[in-house]
Amino acid sequence: MTTSHKIQGSLTALVTPFKDGKVDEQAFGDFVNWQIESGTHGLVPCGTTGESATLSDEEHKRVIGLCVEAAAGRVPVIAGAGSNETTVSIRYARHAKELGADAALIVTPYYNKPSQEGIFQHFKAISQAVDIPVIVYNIPGRSVVDITNDTMGRLSKLPTVIGCKDATGDISRVTGLLDRCGEDFIQLSGDDPTSLAHSVHGGKGCISVGSNVAPVKYAAFHNALLSGDYVKARKIHDTLDRLHKDLFLDPSPAPAKYALSVLGKMGTEVRLPMTPCRDETKIAVKAAIRRAGVSV
Repeated sequence: MTTSHKIQGSLTALVTPFKDGKVDEQAFGDFVNWQIESGTHGLVPCGTTGESATLSDEEHKRVIGLCVEAAAGRVPVIAGAGSNETTVSIRYARHAKELGADAALIVTPYYNKPSQEGIFQHFKAISQAVDIPVIVYNIPGRSVVDITNDTMGRLSKLPTVIGCKDATGDISRVTGLLDRCGEDFIQLSGDDPTSLAHSVHGGKGCISVGSNVAPVKYAAFHNALLSGDYVKARKIHDTLDRLHKDLFLDPSPAPAKYALSVLGKMGTEVRLPMTPCRDETKIAVKAAIRRAGVSV
């Protein structure tokens, strides 16, 4: 079980554009193409940033299919396939494989608060049911449960699990996971503000929210990291720092969608329980865009 693409660098957690309550397919296809042309190393449709929790099953499949179609094999597509119900995650992972995604991003079961053994058995069941590379998504801030380093070590031995997305912001985990999971285990950050440090410790990239808005800059940032040029990376990071943070002044992805509306890429529409961002957030986001060197 392998993926033909190398999963590393700037991997955009794609927003899902809506228009009049429906997925704006034209805007999404254009957006995917813009991301790739801007140097983005990979695409992640139907993650949290893509408002996956509010997508119907049909929309979920459609968005992944549109992303695979628009990417046309140019970069890897890592399809969001997470759920707090194991059978639903299996179904989503099957859809991802059938639609041609290169890997599936699967979050720890949220709300249920499973034990470490329950987490392991959840991923084991998915691994046994679907032959698609899996990136394990650890985000205790949203799912409530945390995957310990020891449990991640066990998960790394499953035949389809190739890496993890860590959104804890705990940089010390990288070395601990290198020890337990090995060098080939793809460690990705899920936290833009700490992605520089994550890379220094051995990470291979970031599933990024900010790269929705400034893909050229984030690609350059991660190219510098991948080449080991941390002086250059830090200089770029300094210009992106406000964007990293100000895209979360209101619940994501409302600020990112506002930023993309300013850039003419899509509308600001989000689905309840998300609401459009506040006026003070808009002011901060516009300033962060300019600081990042993106022309408004």
